[in-house]
Amino acid sequence: MQKRTTVGILIYDDVDLLDYCGPYEVFSAVRLDEARRREVPSPFHTMLVAERHEAIWTNGGMQVMPDVTTADCPALDILLVPGGWGTRREINNQTLLNWIVERSKEVSTLTSVCTGAMLLGKAGLLSGRHATTHWKSLQWMKESFPDVIVEEQLHVVRDGNIFTSAGISAGIDLALMVAAEYYGEEIAHATARHMEYPYPETLERRI
Repeated sequence: MQKRTTVGILIYDDVDLLDYCGPYEVFSAVRLDEARRREVPSPFHTMLVAERHEAIWTNGGMQVMPDVTTADCPALDILLVPGGWGTRREINNQTLLNWIVERSKEVSTLTSVCTGAMLLGKAGLLSGRHATTHWKSLQWMKESFPDVIVEEQLHVVRDGNIFTSAGISAGIDLALMVAAEYYGEEIAHATARHMEYPYPETLERRI
């Protein structure tokens, strides 16, 4: 059995629910053999990561338990940083920002959804790169990080190994793009079909 690709999705209080659940659904729904969907797991192994091993309150009031903490999180191939109202607090959480920086050196792919890009920006990881965020926060990003090339019209932006997306449901498009990057367009299309989600035919790819 081939080694699975390990995905860590960071969560924190007031994270937006669909920001992380959308990508989680995509990664968990991927199959390399669609005919054996019930017998074979996804090639992505996805886990939720938080600073503390206790329930996280999402936007809207849902509680969710992380799988691991930032202290005991295993090695990752992909890190996804979602957004939500909690980013206004976490953008000043230097301990968490330091953890993101350290993990960015390890992972093959660094991603953010919505205002999760603000945490990447504050961590200095978007300097000189193209990136995007929720449309309501584009001006916030421009004012906060003048050295970031902010894309205003794109749902998903790739710059090297960093993928950022617009808000909330755009995280599904981002995750499908990442799935295509790792396992091919055919697999990504099949995943979207299984989810009954329209495959995003035009995705921005900047190298």
